[in-house]
Amino acid sequence: MQTLLRYYTFSLFFTAACFAGAAWYGWVSTGTVWGMLSILWIVFVLSILEVSLSFDNAVVNATVLREMDPVWQQRFLTIGILIAVFGMRIVFPIAIVSIAAQIGPWQAIELSLGNPEEYERIVSSAHIGIAGFGGAFLAMVGLTFFFDEDKNVHWIAALERSINKFSTVPAVEIGLVLSLVYGVSTLLTPDDALTFLTAGILGLVTFIGVHALGAIIEQREARKKAAGEVVRSGLGGFLYLEVLDASFSFDGVIGAFALSNNMIVIAIGLSVGAMFVRSMTIHLVRAGTLSQFRYLEHGAFWAIIVLGVIMLISAKYHIPETFTGLIGAVLIGLSLWWSIRHNRKNPETIALDEQPAS
Repeated sequence: MQTLLRYYTFSLFFTAACFAGAAWYGWVSTGTVWGMLSILWIVFVLSILEVSLSFDNAVVNATVLREMDPVWQQRFLTIGILIAVFGMRIVFPIAIVSIAAQIGPWQAIELSLGNPEEYERIVSSAHIGIAGFGGAFLAMVGLTFFFDEDKNVHWIAALERSINKFSTVPAVEIGLVLSLVYGVSTLLTPDDALTFLTAGILGLVTFIGVHALGAIIEQREARKKAAGEVVRSGLGGFLYLEVLDASFSFDGVIGAFALSNNMIVIAIGLSVGAMFVRSMTIHLVRAGTLSQFRYLEHGAFWAIIVLGVIMLISAKYHIPETFTGLIGAVLIGLSLWWSIRHNRKNPETIALDEQPAS
C-alpha cells in the first residue's frame, strides 16, 4: 500500500483540491446542496471516463518513457502534465470555438459560461476534423508497433505473426490508414469528406514528422557519441508523447459533452483523470511493470488500434464512449491475464524485454 501511495499521493491531493473547487463552484453557481452534489457527481464520472479511456495511453507512455533520458522523463511528467491538463482540457476546446466561430479567446470563454449550449454545438461541430486527425494518428501508433520486423514476442500469435510477415513492406501502415480514411470519407457529404480527408492526412503527416524529428536527433546523438561525447536528448520522444496525449484526449473532451456542457466542470473532471494517467505512467516505468507482464504492451497497442478505428468511424456513426472505454479495458485486462498465466508457466522469462514502440 505504501508503495502505491508513493506513486499516487500527488494525484490524490490534486483530486481532493479539484473536488473542493468543484463543490465551491457548484454551490456558488447553483446555490443549492443538490446542485453542488450534481456537479460533484458529473466531475467524478468524467474523471472515471478519462481514466478508462486513457489507461492504454499510460501503457504506451511508459513504453516510450522508459527509453528516454531521466531528465526528459521528468520534463514529460512535469511540463507534460501542464500541457495535458491546461492545454488539452481547457485551451483546446476554447481554441476550437475561437476558430470555428471566428471570435476571440475571451469571447469564447464568455460563450462557454454564458451560452454553454452554443459552446457545445460549436465544439461538437468540429468532431469530423478531430476524428480524422486523432483517428489516423492513433491508428498509425498502433500499427507501427505490430509492423516491426524486429518484433519477436507475440500475444495473439497467429494474427501478429501474419502481420509481422508484411513488416518489410515500405509504408504498409500508411497505406492501410489512408485506405481506411478514404473508405470512411466516402460515407460523408462532400464538404465533410474534404474536412475528414484533410484532417486524416494531417494526422499522418504529424506522425511521420514527429518520428522523423526523433530519428534526426538520434542520428545526431550517435555521431556525438562516436566522437566521444556523452549527450542524450529526449526531445523527439517528448514531442511524440505530447502529440500522442493530445490524440488520446480528443475523444475524452468531445465525449464529456454527453454529461455536461459546462467548460469548468468538464475541465475539472478530465484534469483529475489526466493526473491519474500520469501517475499510472510513473508507476509502470518505475516499477518495471512492462517487463514483468510481457503482453501488456500488446493489449494496449491493440486497444489503440481499436480506438483509432472507432474515432475514424465516429465521423459517420456515433459510438458511445462507454463502449470505447470498455473494449480498451477488456483488451488490456486480457493481455494482463495472459501475461500472468505465461509467467506462471515460464518463470524464467518474466524479465524478458521487448523492442521499444517508438
